[in-house]
Amino acid sequence: MAANDATTVSDAGRSPYAALFRIPGAKAFCFSGAFARLPMSMMGLGITLALNYLYDNWTIAGVMSAAYVFSAAVVTPFYARLFDRFGQRGVGAKVLAVQVVAMLGFAFAALLRVPIPLLFVLAVAMGFTQFSFGALVRTRWAYVLDRAGRGALLDTAYALESAIDEIVFIFGPILAAFLAASVHPVSQLFVPTIACGLGGAVFFALRDTQPPALHAVEVDAAHGDDGPRLAHGVALDEDAERAVAHTRFSLRRLKTDGARSRRSVLTYAGVIPLIIVFIVFNMSFTAFDTSMTAVMKALHLESVLGVQLAMIALGSCIGALIFGSHELKGSRWLHMVVFLVLMTIGFFIVHLCQGSLIVMGVFEILTGLTISPVFASGNLAVKETVPEESLTEGLSWVSTAGTVGASFGSMLAGIVLDHAGTGVGLMLPWICVLCSVPFALLGWMVTGRAARR
Repeated sequence: MAANDATTVSDAGRSPYAALFRIPGAKAFCFSGAFARLPMSMMGLGITLALNYLYDNWTIAGVMSAAYVFSAAVVTPFYARLFDRFGQRGVGAKVLAVQVVAMLGFAFAALLRVPIPLLFVLAVAMGFTQFSFGALVRTRWAYVLDRAGRGALLDTAYALESAIDEIVFIFGPILAAFLAASVHPVSQLFVPTIACGLGGAVFFALRDTQPPALHAVEVDAAHGDDGPRLAHGVALDEDAERAVAHTRFSLRRLKTDGARSRRSVLTYAGVIPLIIVFIVFNMSFTAFDTSMTAVMKALHLESVLGVQLAMIALGSCIGALIFGSHELKGSRWLHMVVFLVLMTIGFFIVHLCQGSLIVMGVFEILTGLTISPVFASGNLAVKETVPEESLTEGLSWVSTAGTVGASFGSMLAGIVLDHAGTGVGLMLPWICVLCSVPFALLGWMVTGRAARR
């Protein structure tokens, strides 16, 4: 208690972000996890750029990118359950090795220009090896903050993670576009593979910050015990019990796992509307990336494509830093609705200003200010709704929803671009975000009703 008080005093007047990184081990898992996330900003666009170059067809490029992203989305909740049950290191190290092999296989196949059907199969197989590094990092934040008695910093931690996502999305598209235009049209597929392998290896090697994978087992009563003992599949001795007892995060997981069978996260109030919100509004980002790529190609400005794509991500990064430094009052759902409406207006103005790249860039930054707050609000809504033993699964469902939306967005944009042109393509982002607003209102209503019961 004295240590916590001392930490609180020493943190007085400091940035909440500085307080986060004073927690032992936080920097290591935060930055290695960020490095491992580079594929999420490069592979989808990388596939689109590579396939359009190889076959000069936006529909094929968009559909293959969507196939990869969708297959990744399908398996993400499955991996999340494995992580929650068996631990991040036990599952992640094995899956990561398979993932790197699959990504290298696809990259070399594209380089060798194998037939399209085979490339589709490899893209789907690569997608099946993907899992959400973001969900793993956010679960670690929840664990280490709870262990350190700093749970009040979780808002800041999740805002930081949204900022890191956007930093990745700032450099990812720039790097992908630069490599495709200046090095080789397939080179942008190799870089995220290497980043994922190195970052992931470091992340899973960090054991001190790994949330425990604990479950109840029945053992013979001893020393006055009258119930089950809890451990990593074995009975705990007295020293181990004391080691576990000091970690409140672990205890809550233990008690819940021992008391009842796990309830599906989809059954909690507001989770399904939230998933639909993230599916629909995430369609806007890949639709924007694909449409803007077509606009830049039509204007023969492929060399500045990465910079143009990065404007929204830059705005989102700034928005995350602002959001994480201020505690907003009221419902998370209300915050989400407000930011989604502002995002709709921003994308609409960007569409109207497509004749001027500078003006578009300015409004892309302004639009981006709303993005991270939406993601952070959604993750915090999950944290407030889903119990801790299912937190990784809950966060992964949100991530999966975003991934599914991204796959639909790239596919839809590819079809629209081939049949209606770039002008209509740039309408898709604001239409998608606008369509997500009613579902956010529905989630707000459902969770409010559940809270009153």
